Amino acid sequence: MNPILREIPYTFDTERLTIRGPLPGDGVVVRTAVLESQAELKPWMPWAVNVANEEEYEIRVRESQLQYLGRKDFWLLIFLKGTQTLIGNSGLHNANWSVPSFEIGYWLHTAHTGKGYMTEAVNGICQFAFTHLNAQRLFIRCDSENERSAAVARRCGFAFEGTHRSDSRDHRTNELASTHYFSKLAF
Repeated sequence: MNPILREIPYTFDTERLTIRGPLPGDGVVVRTAVLESQAELKPWMPWAVNVANEEEYEIRVRESQLQYLGRKDFWLLIFLKGTQTLIGNSGLHNANWSVPSFEIGYWLHTAHTGKGYMTEAVNGICQFAFTHLNAQRLFIRCDSENERSAAVARRCGFAFEGTHRSDSRDHRTNELASTHYFSKLAF
């Protein structure tokens, strides 16, 4: 089936969260959350080193909405259920519809860490991907030094596949860095 023909919800809930695709007007909220969490994000997310301006974030939001609707990439915003409080971002990226498989990426606002929100979000996103995208394989990759990100993958039942040693450069130091890979299968 051509992915564009799939009926895919734009929003879904978990016990404490509402997770949805980006909408026009979300740029300022996402940018604010990035700025407020920049110190924690910079070591792991190259895009957090120099935060884009409000207009650039709004452009990203609108382009991401088109990507979602085109079934090419699924950027997901995470809100506390019943509120407009953005607590993080995630998504299903690098779609390979021939499998289908997707990469899950994520970050959480500094004020909301340590409460199990990201574990809950990733579990909800896995269910969404297996149910609505017919995903057969989901994977998470993170810097081998990013223990918090790896812990989310483990708590969500992802199997550790291994470490690609010296496969990239640290965006801050230009030193060689390694990447952990985790996967979860539908069966």
